[in-house]
Amino acid sequence: MRINLLNIGCFKNLVDSEHLMRALATAGCDVHFGELTDYSDVAIINTCGFIGDADDASLATVKRYADLKRKGLCGALWIMGCYSQKLGERLKTLVPEVDSIYGNFNWERIPMDLGLHSAVDKTRTITTPSHYAYVKISEGCNQPCSYCIKPVLNGPLKSLRQEDIVDECRWLVEQGVCEIQLVAQNLTSYGMDLNGKKQIAELVERIADIAGIQWIRLHYAYPLGFPMELLRVIKERPNVCNYLDMAIQHCNTRMLKLMRRGMTREQLEELIAAIREAVPGIYLRTTVMTGHPGETEEDYQELYRFVEEQRFERLGVFAYSHQSPSYAYSHYQDDIPERVKRNRAIGLMNLQKEIYKDLHRGLIGTTQRVVIDSVDGDKAYARSEYSTPMADPKIVVKLQGSVPEAGRFYTVRLTEDMGKDMGGVLV
Repeated sequence: MRINLLNIGCFKNLVDSEHLMRALATAGCDVHFGELTDYSDVAIINTCGFIGDADDASLATVKRYADLKRKGLCGALWIMGCYSQKLGERLKTLVPEVDSIYGNFNWERIPMDLGLHSAVDKTRTITTPSHYAYVKISEGCNQPCSYCIKPVLNGPLKSLRQEDIVDECRWLVEQGVCEIQLVAQNLTSYGMDLNGKKQIAELVERIADIAGIQWIRLHYAYPLGFPMELLRVIKERPNVCNYLDMAIQHCNTRMLKLMRRGMTREQLEELIAAIREAVPGIYLRTTVMTGHPGETEEDYQELYRFVEEQRFERLGVFAYSHQSPSYAYSHYQDDIPERVKRNRAIGLMNLQKEIYKDLHRGLIGTTQRVVIDSVDGDKAYARSEYSTPMADPKIVVKLQGSVPEAGRFYTVRLTEDMGKDMGGVLV
């Protein structure tokens, strides 16, 4: 049986896809990852439905695959992930060619529904470059953020057992993985549902003890109730990256209240200062949102100045999406025009480009330990501990003689600013 699996969701979805692919391959299926190019008995799409743009992209992809099915490129079309979790059987009314629908929690039935004798376990088919992998440590979230539909789609926090996570990391190291990307909807609340205590610091220490793990990177921390003991682990453990992904969404106290974030601007500023003091040189990655209901131009300007003052080393910006069944959808009017939302987002990203320039100027001439992600002709593409794959700035290494090996660590001298990225040479 030939099966094609396309993942268009987040990294948490990618982990599900990799586990499913391994189970299917173990049962003897011929499994292909990525776009459908040759006939497959079953095409599976793992979808995203977090924001409006993701909904549109997921539906467009499902419709495109429905057209491929009509042309005879696949025998059956099965959908899983957040978008199908949200729509359920209603998706079949939009795209009648869809044969089976799975959400975020019943997709493990797919091998059985195909008549296969194979179960999903800790093993995976790694689709990322072989030296790094994502590890999901929990499902769901207990935070009531106004704009977010994830708690409705995925339910409350459900942490995986520490032993199971550590075992999975050990298995990944046996496959050649040396960089672990921990992911969760709310990473810093990990363990609260297990024994009433946040266990993320203990979990990271246990993973850091595994021989062969060079880097551990943390996605996605939540500011409210941040477990300060985690900072000690980041500072003391050499294989825990001095990098923290923590979304703040806004800085204006009134807006934070409307967003139901549970913090004031003053508390947020105190937390950021405490993180930087506890781990000198840490790179903070954050995301902010523009155009949430009630955001005035003055609120936006306050956010702009806040980003300008804080000078986050990494920043992403999202325009608010009025999504059912979020709290904001039923309680607030979507009162900011789309054009305004997106122009505000563009303004912040342009500001971040200037912050990158200033940061890069100070780094020229310094050396950094990097991992090589790929080699292409006379260039290699590398990352330091301060960049996560795909989203963050990379280092473009001009090769002069010896060719580095992907997945290996080297020392690079930074030589130039290339906009978001930097240029460098091997030392």
